[in-house]
Amino acid sequence: MPPTLRRLDELATFLAGRDDTIAVLGLGSAGAQRARLDDHSDLDFFVIVEDGARLRYVERLDWLEAPCPVLFSFAHERNGRKALYEDGVFVEYAVFTAAELPRIPFCAAKVVWRRADAPPGLAQSEAPLPRTPYDTVDFHLNEALTNLYVGLHRELRGEHLSASRFIQSHAVDRVISLLRLASGEAPYRDPFDVTRRAERAYPATVLPLAEMVPGYAHNVAAARATFAWLSHRYPVHPGIGAAIRALLTRSGDYS
Repeated sequence: MPPTLRRLDELATFLAGRDDTIAVLGLGSAGAQRARLDDHSDLDFFVIVEDGARLRYVERLDWLEAPCPVLFSFAHERNGRKALYEDGVFVEYAVFTAAELPRIPFCAAKVVWRRADAPPGLAQSEAPLPRTPYDTVDFHLNEALTNLYVGLHRELRGEHLSASRFIQSHAVDRVISLLRLASGEAPYRDPFDVTRRAERAYPATVLPLAEMVPGYAHNVAAARATFAWLSHRYPVHPGIGAAIRALLTRSGDYS
């Protein structure tokens, strides 16, 4: 058994002996998507507790350290923490009551342990998963183009870091969304992060990430590559297309 799943089972076994715990849910590669678990996977899980017990499990680490000492941890949101065990297992977890859980958006969960009287349906969220308000070709295409436009202006102003976010991050996210619409849902798609497993889903001949994300000092080259990719595959509006070409020319990087 992989160390992450063994740690999850150890925690579940310990928590099953407490009166104020209701269930433990594994998420992601520790949940319903275990086929993608590998040596680089961290451990994501939820602990479901009785009303009034949440703060105790968020603020105290005694239960977390039951199977192994914790080397490092910090609160990354009000309901949970991230922690690194001494043996190298990295975990990210959140603690909810059974009443709170239906309002939390999550997917691919698996019940690792549940109390006999736990409510049904713990592994299914009733909250909608995050989605862009306009999940269409028109939206993703034009959002990518305007990301390039804004990013190139930031680059010309000397705001290279901000430019890299627009050109090499935001615009590329929209490119991946266009590919998803064109080719269907990728296996194990992460609704919270479009970049997850992009390399496995799309070969470099389809998604040339090395050209689109060459790094901080190469924003203009990145914008040129992404603009060429978009122009080759989609009808770019002549107005925004001309504006981007002009910015690339001003940057000395378009012919």
